[in-house]
Amino acid sequence: MAGANSTKAVLYALGANGAIAVSKYVAAAITGSGSMLAEAVHSTADCGNQALLLFGLKRAKRPPSDDYPLGYGKEIYFWSFIVAIMLFSVGGLFSLYEGWHKLNHPEPLSYPLLALGVLLFGIVAESFSTWGCLREVNKVRGSRTVWQWFRTSRHAELVVILGEDIAALLGLTFAFVAVLLAWVTGNPMWDAVGGIAIGVLLIVVAVLVGVEVKQLLVGQGVEAPIREEMMAFLAAQPGVEKVLKLLTLHMGADVMVAVKARMRPQAGADALVEAVNRTEAAFAGRFPQVQWIFFEPDVAD
Repeated sequence: MAGANSTKAVLYALGANGAIAVSKYVAAAITGSGSMLAEAVHSTADCGNQALLLFGLKRAKRPPSDDYPLGYGKEIYFWSFIVAIMLFSVGGLFSLYEGWHKLNHPEPLSYPLLALGVLLFGIVAESFSTWGCLREVNKVRGSRTVWQWFRTSRHAELVVILGEDIAALLGLTFAFVAVLLAWVTGNPMWDAVGGIAIGVLLIVVAVLVGVEVKQLLVGQGVEAPIREEMMAFLAAQPGVEKVLKLLTLHMGADVMVAVKARMRPQAGADALVEAVNRTEAAFAGRFPQVQWIFFEPDVAD
């Protein structure tokens, strides 16, 4: 659960998309390419999205208050969901509109080699951003495949960045192929088809990201292997006879844990309190991401 530097992954993506967006707008203005313009808007939306994620990461680190006793960690889920909506609307729907417009009002490409050069630069830059994101993902995904991690991860900001990076890389490839076909065949229809394909791609990725982030907004516990590890650790503690119930809840990067356990017989109330305190301290040391632990000794669930 810990170990990934989400801020670093966001900054990788922001730097790459900023440079790519500028080059795409220049190329779109010169060439008149619909695919290029769709990709330029996509990159601009990505820059805005990454700025929102940085804002969310900063706000999520605010300390708890009386009104928010468990802190503000869930803010990153809210901003991640906003990013998914922007990816769907600003990126996907605009690309569909632009591709459809070019399909009905085709225009010949100007300077196709310039467009291809800019797109190739974008593919290289986006590959660097994706590599940076995957480096952080690999720190936390363990033996799972990237797809398995995407479907089960509690790192909302990494889910968003990886989804954006993959969409951007595939979108650039679609645009490159579309511009190349339009140039080789002399048929601008291919450029329009490329814009539509990019729009569909962005909408699909936005829906996938939105579904994953929605689950965290509703309230997810820790991942199944970590929960099993927590159960085993508690059951192995000297003062614990049986773990009756374990509840967990992700609050951004932090976790809240509630435990009900049957404790082994103690000499008295003070000894029982000391056994509970020792168990809590050991648990917090083993799972540093746990910021709140509520421990209830009981005899039955």
